[in-house]
Amino acid sequence: MGWLWHALAIAGSMTWEILWALILGFALSAVVQAVVRRESVTRALGTDDAGALAAATGLGMASSSCSYASVALARSLFRKGASFTSAMVFEIASTNLVIELGIILALLMGWQFTLAEFVGGPIMIVALAVLFRIFLRRRLVEDALAQADQGRAGSMEGHAAMDMSVTGAGSFWRRLASPRGFTAVSHIFVMEWAAILRDIVAGLLITGALAAWVPASFWESFFFVDHPVLAGIWGPLVGPIVAVVSFVCSIGNVPLAAVLWNGGISFGGVVAFIFADLIILPILNIYRKYYGWRMAGFILVTFYATMVLAGYVVEVLFQVLHLVPTERNATVLEPHISWNYTTWLNIVFLVLAAALLVRFVTSGGPAMLRHMGGAPERHPDR
Repeated sequence: MGWLWHALAIAGSMTWEILWALILGFALSAVVQAVVRRESVTRALGTDDAGALAAATGLGMASSSCSYASVALARSLFRKGASFTSAMVFEIASTNLVIELGIILALLMGWQFTLAEFVGGPIMIVALAVLFRIFLRRRLVEDALAQADQGRAGSMEGHAAMDMSVTGAGSFWRRLASPRGFTAVSHIFVMEWAAILRDIVAGLLITGALAAWVPASFWESFFFVDHPVLAGIWGPLVGPIVAVVSFVCSIGNVPLAAVLWNGGISFGGVVAFIFADLIILPILNIYRKYYGWRMAGFILVTFYATMVLAGYVVEVLFQVLHLVPTERNATVLEPHISWNYTTWLNIVFLVLAAALLVRFVTSGGPAMLRHMGGAPERHPDR
């Protein structure tokens, strides 16, 4: 059983390494979500012009980082009057341009990867908007809306339908510092953890298994490490495919990205891999339920094309600017835990998490938690 213990120990060590950053990221995300009103999001996304797409990007960055919840929320916005393009841009931004993803990327892989995500994300969004403008037909959108209005359940429907932002007058800080603000932050914080915990655990377990059991020679051969030009072409093409079959999405795919980077995938390949959390097999099935087979296929093809393009552009741009790391030393830890700054940060942020959890439990949060996977909204207000 030593082989199993080794894999689990690596997963546990990586969990300890990133724990404080996860708590910090989710806490900051909860603060932002607590003061961004859901109705403001819907009003801003009614068209697919540049202003609406910019709003969709910004509001997505202030939303949930759970891929399943983001997909469900995008459908809800579409049913309530958002354009389909704006809903998809919101979905991309809410999973790939969020605070917590950037923090974990910087911690495990380096600041260059965080920068690459925030450069590549807008590139993907612009490319997607262009493809939608050229190829997306009104009839396909109408059919997708009719399918969406059937209200078929996907995943995290209850979570997507909940608007826990603080309403009423007052500045950002006044609303945030109020008792209702603290309650809202605690509710969003715990609900976000509940929504994404499955993917984080799966990503860490898969990472531990790959790091412990797959030899470096396999990755070097698979990613054509000895052929730099071919590796640069192959990486963005194969990165999303690896993500699709890994079934891991959201922040959970960052530890796996670290293993792939250490194994030899190109810089652009890492970027394309991380973006592909929105086309993993379970989410493709949700698209089928939400919008029908034809729109699900359209989303798959256009999302994949723009992920690959973003990977290539980031690869070339960062190579020209000499920003691609020369060493492949992403953090994939051998089993050990020691008293260092990570341990102290974990203790501090675990205290913060405990305070938010206590507030959640004592303010009616568990009842909300039981409904986070509930039915989608039945009567959209269009």
